[in-house]
Amino acid sequence: MAKSSAKDKSTELDIVELIQEEVTFCLLGNTPFYCNRVAEKAKRELLLPRGGRLTAAQKAQNLKHDPEAEFRSSPYLRRDNGPTRIMMKATAIKGAIGQSAIDMPTAVAKAQIDRLTYVVNEYIDIWGIPLLNMEVVRMADQARTPDIRTRARIFPWATRVTIRYTLPMLSDQKVGTLLSASGMICGIGDFRQQKGKGSNGLYQIVPENDPRFLRVIAEGGMSAQDAALADPVCSDPETEDLLVWYQEEVARRYRTPAAAVPPAAARAASNRRGRGNGEALA
Repeated sequence: MAKSSAKDKSTELDIVELIQEEVTFCLLGNTPFYCNRVAEKAKRELLLPRGGRLTAAQKAQNLKHDPEAEFRSSPYLRRDNGPTRIMMKATAIKGAIGQSAIDMPTAVAKAQIDRLTYVVNEYIDIWGIPLLNMEVVRMADQARTPDIRTRARIFPWATRVTIRYTLPMLSDQKVGTLLSASGMICGIGDFRQQKGKGSNGLYQIVPENDPRFLRVIAEGGMSAQDAALADPVCSDPETEDLLVWYQEEVARRYRTPAAAVPPAAARAASNRRGRGNGEALA
C-alpha cells in the first residue's frame, strides 16, 4: 500500500480577523493622587554622576532639599497650551489594568492584557489643585535610611482615558471591568494601593455628566494649577509646620553675605520676613 506524502495533505487555516476599537472613560479619584515624576536633580546625577563625596564645606553650601523646587518638579508638566498643566504618563493606567487582571477571580496573564490594550496618547491630563506635601519615607538602601520626600498631592482629582483594545478577545465592557478593578486594587501615582502601605491613587469610573467630575474639571484646570504651583499651599498641618521650620532654620543658618546664601535659603528667609510683616508668601 502506497504511503501518502505530506504534499498530498492540505491544511485549511482558520484565521480570525482582528479589529481594534477605542473607548473613553471618565475617572474620578477616590483617594489622593501623589505626583511621582523623578526630579531633574536625580536624573542629572544618574546621567552624569558627581565624582567623590562632598566635603563638609561643600555640604554646608548645598542644601540637600529644596521643598518648593521638589514640589514643582514632582508632576509631569505640559509645556504648551492645553486643558491642564499637570499630566501623568499613560503607562500608569495600562500597568494598573494589567496588574488588576492578575488579581481578578478569573485571572488573566498580565502580558496578554498588555498586548491587547493600548492607552491612546503618551500622557493623560490630570485635573485638580496640587498641594505641597512632605512625608517621611524609607530609602531603598540596605539600612532603609529615612528621608523627607516632597511631592504634589492632588485631591479631588479627575482624568479622561481613551483605551484602544483588540476584538474579538476583548470588548468595551471587559475593558471597563478591568479598568474599574484597577481603580479599586491598584491605583496610580506615588504611595498607591498596589505598593501595599499607601492607599492613594484609587479611582472610579463615572458618567461624563457626574456633578463631582464636572466640578473638578471646572475648578482644577491649567490656570488654577499654574497659580497653585507658583504659590504653594501645604496639604496638612504637619507639612506646614515642617516647611515653616525649614524656612526659619535655613534663614538662621545662612545669615551670611548675600552672595553666599543659596537661592532656596534666600527665598525662604524672604518668605518668612514677609509673613512677619503680615504679607502673603511669595
